[in-house]
Amino acid sequence: MDEQTKRHWPELVLFDLDGTLIDSAPDIAAATNELLKLYDHEPLSLNDVRSMIGNGVRKLVERAFLQAGTGLDHKSLSLRTDEMMEIYASNLTNMTVAMAGADSLLRDLKAENRKLAVVTNKPENFSRQIIAHFGWDNMLDAVVGGDTCLTRKPQPEMLLHVCNLSGILPANSIMVGDSPADITSAKNAGIPSIAVRGGYTNIAVEQLGADFVVENLMEVSGAIAKLRDLGKNVP
Repeated sequence: MDEQTKRHWPELVLFDLDGTLIDSAPDIAAATNELLKLYDHEPLSLNDVRSMIGNGVRKLVERAFLQAGTGLDHKSLSLRTDEMMEIYASNLTNMTVAMAGADSLLRDLKAENRKLAVVTNKPENFSRQIIAHFGWDNMLDAVVGGDTCLTRKPQPEMLLHVCNLSGILPANSIMVGDSPADITSAKNAGIPSIAVRGGYTNIAVEQLGADFVVENLMEVSGAIAKLRDLGKNVP
């Protein structure tokens, strides 16, 4: 990597939302349990619901009802997913908080003239509302949700969509996430990745296959600098 390229890498930083920039599990769990209550099911624990997050609302609903002892056919799953969307729409930020260091990291990266984006399997509209709640909307160059593209993480389409929108090569980008879907989608897109400990994953963070693992968001800038020195963006 030449010195000029090294100084500007990465040009684009992609972030997952749930479990990476925000801890939304309490609100998602509350909405999930409200839905389950409609069908006379006992509530799930916060940890149970946390383990179900990451592959979109429909998959969350499917997992929740299976955990409660009810398998859903396609029609029933679609109905309950719609109900979950309505319930959660009114409870997006009641208990959701920013992860430690999220705000300062975004501001620091933006001050370095890097493009920033959120790529999440959460619906785009919900994501934008949450991002605006935390005052991050003006710092982000793109927000891609689970309903923006035809496929979602761990497929690479969403990440590549942001790269195309930004006019930046995948190799000149980096993905920051907490789950298998995040890191696998980055691999599939040819984008280096950083895995953040403490998010929503049922797999040990060291086993996700990221290029670098950090304890928290405060360590992301240092990880980027180390990857830059290693020349991780060389195609």
